[in-house]
Amino acid sequence: MFRVTVVLAALSAATALQATVRMAPVAASVCADSVKQYAGYVDVSDEWNSHYFAWLSESRSNPSADPLIVWLTGGPGCSSSLAMFGENGPCTYKPDGTGTVYNPFGWNSKANVMFIDQPAGVGYSYADRGGYSHNETQVGEFMVAFFTGFYKKYPQFANNPLYMACESYGGHFCPATTYALLQSNKLAGTNFPIKGMSIGSGLVDPAAQYPTFPAFVHDWCIEKLGRPCVDQSGYESMVAASPKCSELIAQCQVNTSACEPAKQFCNAAMFGPYDATGFNPYDIRSKCEIPPMCYNFTGLTSFLNLESTKKAIGVEGHDWAPCNSQVYTDFDSDWMKNMAWTIPPILEADIRVWVYAGDVDFIVQWIGNQAWTESLEWSGAKGYNATVLKPWTWNGKYAGKHHSFGGLSFTTVSNAGHLAAHDQPESTLGMINAFISGQPLPTA
Repeated sequence: MFRVTVVLAALSAATALQATVRMAPVAASVCADSVKQYAGYVDVSDEWNSHYFAWLSESRSNPSADPLIVWLTGGPGCSSSLAMFGENGPCTYKPDGTGTVYNPFGWNSKANVMFIDQPAGVGYSYADRGGYSHNETQVGEFMVAFFTGFYKKYPQFANNPLYMACESYGGHFCPATTYALLQSNKLAGTNFPIKGMSIGSGLVDPAAQYPTFPAFVHDWCIEKLGRPCVDQSGYESMVAASPKCSELIAQCQVNTSACEPAKQFCNAAMFGPYDATGFNPYDIRSKCEIPPMCYNFTGLTSFLNLESTKKAIGVEGHDWAPCNSQVYTDFDSDWMKNMAWTIPPILEADIRVWVYAGDVDFIVQWIGNQAWTESLEWSGAKGYNATVLKPWTWNGKYAGKHHSFGGLSFTTVSNAGHLAAHDQPESTLGMINAFISGQPLPTA
């Protein structure tokens, strides 16, 4: 029923909404890049007074022909501006919050890139409280509505290849959006030019990912750091809790009322021993200096709440925060839902999928990401699972490991945490450019 609902909701959004788009040009001085930029709102629901904020930066190369990458940050409940100004956007923020500086590794080097705050309540996006999303049916519905309005306002991008790119809980958001766009094309006659989907350190299939945490904190941490990431008692408690965690995740797939208890138990069991160490769950090499996010976003918060900034991007009257705890809580029953079921039909439709993960991220670690890609049932499964991880390089230096078959690729990014593009901006730019151009990664 869930899958049918996704399709019907997306089709309703594509055919019924007459979206108003309030995006306008942005002066280059706001985000330090000379390319054309546009920011503002797309109205995605009249019923719920729901408005999604987006910021589009044109390609530094050939905007009329280059692909459009659309980025969704995870959380759930965190703003895509965190990535735009802290990872892979055209500019980065000054620590004192007074402005921005040019980012030479922005993903708009060979692509138009748009960052969207979604769902409602995230970043600058807003809606009536009843319009806040709490599952992937609604995510898909509102994102189809967003694109419906966006392409009416900016038809010059309608023929540019579209690539979704997401991070963290975006492992739910990206599959939901891509699948909804695909179904809208098939059943509602839309022509969304979706060609690919990239997921960075994403939570996609909890049933495949959660059982790998004990191996990560013990075996991989010893290999990478020379020590386990938790003490022996913590490791043993994780191993002991794993069967019950898997059982609860399985129950969640058939009974939504079991999903919140599954999240509570599994996160306590798998994250608790690591959290007790005081180390950063987003980078196992360092301590968490500023809990709970472990990174200092005060400069970005100051910049995005300057009245001059808000006026320049059309969000006057709205304040910005990195994450929204209410939105996070709203997705409690969605967290443990498996979104991997969307991947086979996406692949069979010749929409390529590139999964990557930093090899020093704990919170959505690489072993679990590899595991869910290998558990997929699709026409290329045998060929994909027969391949092995091999080193890839960037500018002649080791950059991680990679394997690919058909339309599915999996990549580790060496010495990168959860925010891979922040930690390794040069190699991740090379990776995404290889993806959108259909080229292989350089190998050792």
